[in-house]
Amino acid sequence: MMSRRFLLVDGHAYAYRAFHAIRQLTGPAGQPTNAIFGFVKMLTRMRAALEPTHLGVVWDGGLSEERRAALPEYKAQRPPMPPDLAGQMADLVAYLEAAGIASFRQAGVEADDYLALAARRAAAGGLPVVIASADKDFMQLVTSDIGLLNPNDPTPVVWSAAQVVEKTGVAPEQIVDWLSLIGDSVDNIPGVPGVGLRTATTLLRQFGSVATLYERLGEVTSEKLRASLAAGEAVVRRNQALIRLRDDLPCEFVLEKFAVGSADAGRLLALFQRWGFKGLAATLQTEAREGYLPGMN
Repeated sequence: MMSRRFLLVDGHAYAYRAFHAIRQLTGPAGQPTNAIFGFVKMLTRMRAALEPTHLGVVWDGGLSEERRAALPEYKAQRPPMPPDLAGQMADLVAYLEAAGIASFRQAGVEADDYLALAARRAAAGGLPVVIASADKDFMQLVTSDIGLLNPNDPTPVVWSAAQVVEKTGVAPEQIVDWLSLIGDSVDNIPGVPGVGLRTATTLLRQFGSVATLYERLGEVTSEKLRASLAAGEAVVRRNQALIRLRDDLPCEFVLEKFAVGSADAGRLLALFQRWGFKGLAATLQTEAREGYLPGMN
């Protein structure tokens, strides 16, 4: 009997990754198809490696208004989606529907937050979870029941707490405090001046948490560092709220809706042919003739 496992995929992250990894791939009508092709191939590899019984792709629904109110510059530096990628997004969703794979998007809900909600609720119900993303924010979610599949890791290892500690020097439950001290340039969140990766790790190893650090700030031996931490306390407290992923959103989560469904081979074939994916179409036709579609019922 197959072990139950829930694979959650950071949709936009993988779409961007595929788009930038493959260049100048177009369909018969001249439309860009590079992101679609790369996304399908990456998702197929992940399914083959993990054999999930439940699977969901989560898309960003926009920035959190609460985070933007706390920090107007939050993610403000990010450029708009390239038009050639934007034009492929509807087809990515069409592929998922034809393949029997659930996806989720809700206006105003960041993908990171819904991924946190889904992962923690599934794990609380006894279903092991793997989150596929290179976003370092997800390290805060790692437990014995929630792992990470990092596409930047050349090994196919699902990260546990051991890999988080090896990467950062701190435990998953300290990641929010760690990032709050150093900031996050990807999300345009400034940290404490003079506090880099190594210093933040040293401080958290010594004090355990930001709360304890500020309770015992006088124990920081460097006068310059102590002054910088004191001046940046409000920034650190704000950062904690910005970086901590929310799992209390008023979003629907029904685990059964993420059970891997049956693929519609005819619909998939039509899509592959429209996109000019001859190899995928041929493989699909062979599998359909044999009555077997890998990873699909």
